[in-house]
Amino acid sequence: MTTNHKNLLEALLFAAPEPLETQALHDRMPADADVGPLLMELQKDYETRGIRLTRHNNMWAFRTTPELAEDLQLDRTELRKLSKASLETMAIIAYHQPVTRAEIENIRGVATSKGTLDVLMEAGWVKPGKRRESVGKPLTWVTTNAFLDHFGLESTMDLPGLDDMKAAGLLDRRPAIDTVPDLFQKDTASTEDSEEDEA
Repeated sequence: MTTNHKNLLEALLFAAPEPLETQALHDRMPADADVGPLLMELQKDYETRGIRLTRHNNMWAFRTTPELAEDLQLDRTELRKLSKASLETMAIIAYHQPVTRAEIENIRGVATSKGTLDVLMEAGWVKPGKRRESVGKPLTWVTTNAFLDHFGLESTMDLPGLDDMKAAGLLDRRPAIDTVPDLFQKDTASTEDSEEDEA
């Protein structure tokens, strides 16, 4: 029966058009199937083959072996490349999430056009997160499982070179919310200067 369960699990993963959550696999398997160990067995079975069973944020899918990537590459024309603004915004969301639009703009130093986030949403790499419990309840932005899947990451903890990027000054060491300038402090200083001049 265990072999049948493993074969059924393998078939479910092959037939799925997108990665499946562990719970979804539990729901589709017979009640007496021990899905966790079966997934581990399948992962081991495919370790040395052309495809592997991968997990990204508790989502399971078969993917081609990374070592074969170069041999599988096809020459094709890119219809649309991400702009510099989109790439910068994507990196900020990936490393600082959940992050609001104002925080993104503060880190980049320029305003973010609505089209920039639209492009990233169309690519399926970012999505709206929870609203921040602060004045105006601004919407936050987070990465998606499609982002992790595209870049072969199990979680955002696997993002490469974060410490190196911070050391090079490409990312602020402080949380994004702390980098918002205190506009009131500047106004107060100006008022004090004016009062001294009058005296």
